[in-house]
This record gives sequence, structure tokens and C-alpha cells, in this order.
Amino acid sequence: MAKEIRNTLTETEIYEVSDFFKLFGDSTRLSILYALENNPMCVNDLCKIINITKSAASHQLKILKLNKVVKYSKKGKNVIYELDDEHVSSIIEMAIDHLKEGK
Repeated sequence: MAKEIRNTLTETEIYEVSDFFKLFGDSTRLSILYALENNPMCVNDLCKIINITKSAASHQLKILKLNKVVKYSKKGKNVIYELDDEHVSSIIEMAIDHLKEGK
């Protein structure tokens, strides 16, 4: 029976999915993502909300941008960050629902 159940992902895809989930494994990045879930905002606002330095926020946002989890737009001198798409929000919400399920 085990031979009939085949993994449909390639080895490369498995590594890509694994790397994607690692983005959610850092508490600072997860705090940023959760803060941006319904509220696009600038770095200064993020820093105030999640109580981190501008340098730390910028570093984590760079990682999230490179991995297409957040996107940004410029409004005058301000750079506004938001989640890249609804999938990111869905992943966070499913994880929260899963954790609450057992309680």
C-alpha cells in the first residue's frame, strides 16, 4: 500500500515549501505579518505596534519582501507595507484555528 501513495511534490518543491514555512517560524516576522493582516502601514507604525526597532523591522521586512510575502507602495516619502495576497492571511488564520481547536 505504501508504494501506491506517492509524493506528488518534487524534491525542489518540498524545499521551497519548507523554506516558505520557515518565514512564519520567526516571532518578529509573524508579529509583522499579523499586524499587517488588515492594516497596511509604514515601518514607524509597525515598530510602535509590535515594539521593535526600525532596524529590526526593516531587516525582517526585507526578508518578507524577497520571499513575496509582503509588498510595498510609496506614498510621498512614506513606504507602506501590506501582505502580498490573501493566501498569507489564510495561512496565519488556519494556524491560529488549528491551535485553538485542541483547547
